[in-house]
Amino acid sequence: MSALAFTIVALVLSGPVPAMLARASWPIRAPRAAIVLWQSIALAAVLSAFSAGIAIASRLFAPGPDGRPTATITSEIDALGWPLWVAYVIVFAVTLVIGGRLTFAVLQVAIATRRRRAHHRMVVDLVGKSQGNHLRILDVAQPLAYCLPGVRSRVVVSEGALNALGDNEMAAILTHERAHLRARHDLVLEMFTAVHAAFPRFVRSGNALDAVRLLIEMLADDAAVRAAGPTPLARALVACASGRTPSGALAAGGPTTVLRLRRLGGRPNSRAVAATAYLAAAAVLALPTLALAVPWLTELHRLFLA
Repeated sequence: MSALAFTIVALVLSGPVPAMLARASWPIRAPRAAIVLWQSIALAAVLSAFSAGIAIASRLFAPGPDGRPTATITSEIDALGWPLWVAYVIVFAVTLVIGGRLTFAVLQVAIATRRRRAHHRMVVDLVGKSQGNHLRILDVAQPLAYCLPGVRSRVVVSEGALNALGDNEMAAILTHERAHLRARHDLVLEMFTAVHAAFPRFVRSGNALDAVRLLIEMLADDAAVRAAGPTPLARALVACASGRTPSGALAAGGPTTVLRLRRLGGRPNSRAVAATAYLAAAAVLALPTLALAVPWLTELHRLFLA
């Protein structure tokens, strides 16, 4: 029953729940809390899937009173019966495959993203003009602004942006990009990119990844509004909306510009909405975390005492 329950929770958290949250309108009023909720849902789904696998493994290995396995996998065929035994083995194998794919995806995304950023950072340092404080100016007529996160971070703007934007607008756009670097929004995106890549195409959904991309831009927008106000930021976003940026960079413009402009003229962030989202994130994560941690700690305790 525990394996079935965890499987149902994992399926619900990876399908219907993200779909409903992606359609909700409240996250734009609490972007930071919404990101935490998205993270909790993703982590809870993964933990639930592993919890189901562990519950199945406990039946296959038939732990004794001291917590040690008393049988091999094949010796449980007679006790469980062929149909149930085969189903348990398949679920356990799928759990191991998911874990392996997730580990591989995390490493693959991290390595590929850092290679692209390192190459582009080298190019920017060679052809761009240094303005100090990790700022590089490119001789490009099109207005654009983006940042390259990492240990050797860079904020990159074009000559076109400098010519098109006033002082307040440039301050807003620079604050936006530096907010990305300071909060390490790239690491949040890497997590969701890895989870997205770990699942087959016919199973995975882009809801979480697309929503988090929008929310981190809204968080950076909030920092820019506090520094320069909404009007300069709006003008800067419009000017840089069509700017093309390299893969792995976090750009001020892009396809989410229209939604973010509407938000600047809408209702402000809500602390009540944020508090509710934080509580929901804690509740979503509590059940699978406790269900996974408590059995492991119990078994370790029994093994050490045996």
